[in-house]
Amino acid sequence: MKRVPMPKATFRFYEELNDFLLKHIRKVDFEVEFKGQRSIKDMVEALGVPHTEIDLILANGKSVDFSYILQDGDRISVYPVFESLNIANITRLREVPLRKTRFIADVNLDDIVKYMRLLGFDVYCESTLSDKEIIEISKGENRIILTKSKKLLKFREVSHGIFIRPGTTAEQVKRIIDHLNIKDQVRPFSRCLRCNSLIEPVSKNEIMDRIPPRTKTFCDEYSQCKSCDKVYWDGTHFINMKKVINHILGNLA
Repeated sequence: MKRVPMPKATFRFYEELNDFLLKHIRKVDFEVEFKGQRSIKDMVEALGVPHTEIDLILANGKSVDFSYILQDGDRISVYPVFESLNIANITRLREVPLRKTRFIADVNLDDIVKYMRLLGFDVYCESTLSDKEIIEISKGENRIILTKSKKLLKFREVSHGIFIRPGTTAEQVKRIIDHLNIKDQVRPFSRCLRCNSLIEPVSKNEIMDRIPPRTKTFCDEYSQCKSCDKVYWDGTHFINMKKVINHILGNLA
């Protein structure tokens, strides 16, 4: 019996979306066979690209949303977030950016959490959370998910998420800030690194019994977290962290 040809669509992914693809289909046109009715969302995620990384899809030159059903002979172009090109009048695939930028971090992102908090960003992190719990908190508190898990970002319920690519912590934090264009929201040393709450100035006299003897002689300005009671001052550790902050901010566009 003669085999009936399956319908095919030609795909092309652009810029950093190629990081998610197999090497032989990166930055080139390639054909994909499919059975039955396949939505564009199902197909791009089957190819390895989380929907949260995509900002625009063109089917035969026209913008479509994730519910678009593939047709035989379609030519599909898939684009990441646009930083400078104005695409306001065509179909955006993700909800509008969150007005108040807050995050929830997946496991194994301790250094990123530390430096995001150091820059003043609200980053919730609890290593015991399941994927389902992370998604529920993300939705309930309007938090952007930070993760190294492609699987987590492919859940239909996830609307805002950022895939953390390989690199130094400074490079990864810089990508997050560049990706969301939130440099103007940076407030260094305003948040507790331990519990994520905001910190406030506290007088030296109030915490005198908690300050190391040597520190008392050179430091007069202190801050305290009202939630977990941790005290901060400008010591050697502070100087080292400030160097990392300057490196991150100095390399931002």
